[in-house]
Amino acid sequence: MTDTVSQPRLLLRRLHSVMGGDGDAQERLDRVVRVIAQNMVAEVCSVYLARAGGVLELFSTEGLKEEAVHLTRLQVGEGLVGLVAERGLPLNLSEAPKHPRFAYRPETGEDMYHSFLGVPILRHGKVSGVLVVQNVAARQYMPEEVEALQTISMVLAELVSSGDLVNVDELSEDATALGQSITLTGQALVSGIAAGVAVFSKPQIRITKTIADSVREERQRLEDSMAQMRSQLDEMLEHPDLAHGGEHREILETYKLFAYDRGWQDKMRDAVASGLTAEAAVERVQQENRARMAKIRDPYLRERILDFEDLAGRLIRIIQGETIDARQQLTEDSVLVARSIGPAELMDFDRRYLKAVALEEGSSTAHVTIIARAMGIPVMGQIPGLLTHVDPGDEIVVDSAHDHVYVRPNEEVMEGYREAVKIQEQLFAEYAAELNLPAETLDGERVELLMNAGLLADLPSLDTTGAEGIGLFRTEFQFMVSPALPRVDEQTKVYSAVLDAAGDKPVVFRTLDIGGDKPVPFLPREPEENPAMGWRAIRVALERPALLRYQLRALLYAASGRSLSVMFPMIAEVAELKKCKVILDKELERLKKFDKVPPREIKVGCMLEVPSLSWQLDSLLTEVDFLSIGTNDLMQFFFACDRSNPKMADRYDMLAPSALSFLHMIISACDEANVPVTLCGEMGGRAVEAMALVALGLKKISVSPSSIGNVKRLLRSVNMNQLRSYLVEHMRSPDHSIRDSLILFAKDHGIKI
Repeated sequence: MTDTVSQPRLLLRRLHSVMGGDGDAQERLDRVVRVIAQNMVAEVCSVYLARAGGVLELFSTEGLKEEAVHLTRLQVGEGLVGLVAERGLPLNLSEAPKHPRFAYRPETGEDMYHSFLGVPILRHGKVSGVLVVQNVAARQYMPEEVEALQTISMVLAELVSSGDLVNVDELSEDATALGQSITLTGQALVSGIAAGVAVFSKPQIRITKTIADSVREERQRLEDSMAQMRSQLDEMLEHPDLAHGGEHREILETYKLFAYDRGWQDKMRDAVASGLTAEAAVERVQQENRARMAKIRDPYLRERILDFEDLAGRLIRIIQGETIDARQQLTEDSVLVARSIGPAELMDFDRRYLKAVALEEGSSTAHVTIIARAMGIPVMGQIPGLLTHVDPGDEIVVDSAHDHVYVRPNEEVMEGYREAVKIQEQLFAEYAAELNLPAETLDGERVELLMNAGLLADLPSLDTTGAEGIGLFRTEFQFMVSPALPRVDEQTKVYSAVLDAAGDKPVVFRTLDIGGDKPVPFLPREPEENPAMGWRAIRVALERPALLRYQLRALLYAASGRSLSVMFPMIAEVAELKKCKVILDKELERLKKFDKVPPREIKVGCMLEVPSLSWQLDSLLTEVDFLSIGTNDLMQFFFACDRSNPKMADRYDMLAPSALSFLHMIISACDEANVPVTLCGEMGGRAVEAMALVALGLKKISVSPSSIGNVKRLLRSVNMNQLRSYLVEHMRSPDHSIRDSLILFAKDHGIKI
């Protein structure tokens, strides 16, 4: 493939000339395939195009049997060609017949060809076909050859888009009948309920010209547009929604750094030098980024491609001269609909009218989710088929409480929505009325309600919810958004801001819980079969003690002259806790050595989220000043049940008698040792579960800010002596769960669940 690597511009021009020549579309496609085979020294070159119903049809070939053309058909996902279409990524094999997805079709005669390289033909982000080259000799195609074929596939997409080979109407997905109301299910990423008309994040990018007339002019277009994009990002950071500091602002600062990434810029310049237009060069590099990032197993790192997707789309629109300000396009309440969006894109829309976001993809760790939470915008993600079923202007209701999105809702749904809004407003009014009242049961038992936090943007909730402090401040987010290990002074600044905002209220800082499903960019790690039980949290910190040492140093600096409560996560045995305390003691000695003012008091605790630690409670409780039960991990380990597996989501219940008995044993041991115990998992924020936990004797619960009002309202309606007697009796039950029994008890006794 020497010609492809050394003379890419010549090949692109030749292909463009062939595509614009005489003959119908099929004849031109046949000539293109022959040119590719000749120039890439491939014994086979084939093009498969997408047909209706998820079918890939062999449309042209050089090297396979001619009778197979228009006869050989594969389903998306079937065979190697189907695998390329399914993944939307290149596939490079030296021994294709040995691959488990290899599907032999006798009419093609391809069994004699060993090496296989297939790339998707992408049109508007969707796979419209597959381009394949094959050779008899077993060989791995070089990265340069893969890139060359990807570039050629972009040119082929022009021919496919004409509609002369496959009618465009045939490929349109089955549309929902006009006016029909449908309900889609997703995952709540930012809580809330809202309604509005559907607006799409951006019009589809259409690159109509891929071959440059002048490389010099295209290079200048690229440079000018990159400068304009950076200027836009500077303006974005001055948006009033981001005027105050916090991690959500740090996200956009990090996003801005991506725009200055030299590797990204140089690749685009090289693509222009190969003969592509500026916009085609950006898209070409982005295709390579998608393929590279898709191979990374870390979900957080894979999501960072969304940042580059947003930047690439923004850059292409600038190159193409788009000047429409999206803010002016919203004139009524709207719901933003997209497959996925980058963190800056929300800032392009007028906050007065943007009421919610609905995404086909998205996750709780995505940057856009953090930005939306800071702006108070409900977000639903992981909604399969969203873009298929929604048209611009459709009415949409986003209801994260029930994980539903209603498209073109009928009057019955709208009435339900209006009623839900009314109930929500009434509840908020009740919460506000009880804001300064204690969480005290009808028979006088006090419960301390704390809040979980992890962002500086969460801190105003201390006042707006009436939380009595922060029972869990997750420190890892600052590390997750940083391309390098945050400096001690940077960490100190964040921790000081948290303590300043809390004032006299207590704050418990949890040291880094990274690894598992929370990787950090600056810490490489190998893939793990069971990351939740692998190299994470305190295991990382003890193996890389500098991480823990610097963090503890920053916490000590931030708490100078104040009270500091610090706890260590994922402790599986007392010996691990002792190692952590030794590191803390050394940092205290260092503090004294440099005449720094130490904290007024230091309280040390740990998370109980690994069941093995509960069999060392006697030893553990002599080592800690407090204990926090992390039910999210503790219960998944207790039941040997992956909480991220949808098939297991409802298999085990935290209100199972065995789980309640286990928690009761821990709470009782802490009471006997006079060690304060807090529960800081999601379990504490659910009404029925919170009722059961307090009946077990728990006196402190730390929950998300949005749950505090509901839990306090519940507790103030409970007679704890009655509930405790009922719970103790039912904990002996052999049933799967006592949830239904507790709900009936609540209804019978007027408990507000």
